[in-house]
Amino acid sequence: MSEVFEGYERQYCEISAALSRKCTSAALLDGEQKKQKVSEIKSGVDDAESLIRKMDLEARSLQPSVKAGLLAKLREYKSDLNNLKSELKKITTVNPNQAAREDLLESGMADTLMVSADQRGRLMMSTERLNQSTERVKESRRTILETEELGVSILQDLHQQRQSLLHAHNTLHGVDDHIGKSRKILTAMSKRMDRNKWIIGGIIVALVLAIVLILYFKLRH
Repeated sequence: MSEVFEGYERQYCEISAALSRKCTSAALLDGEQKKQKVSEIKSGVDDAESLIRKMDLEARSLQPSVKAGLLAKLREYKSDLNNLKSELKKITTVNPNQAAREDLLESGMADTLMVSADQRGRLMMSTERLNQSTERVKESRRTILETEELGVSILQDLHQQRQSLLHAHNTLHGVDDHIGKSRKILTAMSKRMDRNKWIIGGIIVALVLAIVLILYFKLRH
């Protein structure tokens, strides 16, 4: 959940609780004391309306998955604020000269306050559940981020291993080239040695024939 929204929410709950208490006490007052209390309530209602608008703007600026829950809470806060306005209206329209009507209004106001208190209780429970859901979402996001970091680390390791394999492949390819060149050199040397053998053999045969001819002519003379 947005920390900004939570700050506005805490302020609103405090103002709402204070307004509820002031409405209860204002219903028992009359004259200047009542006017002063009503003025304080109106100022508090204005502050509450300002916080509602700020919460609305903050909620609509967040991601859809979070925004939906916050807007649901905001609707409950708006309903609570409307109840407070209704209580204020009933207080300001009371005619102190009509005792019976005043009793009825006070009775209705008490019922409204009870409903408002019950509603605020439900709001707090809903807030708690939403906070728990938000924590679970945050925990899930942390798990996802950790998984992504692990995946990136594995990909980096695989990339390094691939580079090592490519380097080894290139090294083996170079060794194969050298072996091929060496094989060609050895083949050429072998052919050259065979040719030299034939040349040496021919020379030996020629020398043998020359020696035979020399001995033959000497023996005849």
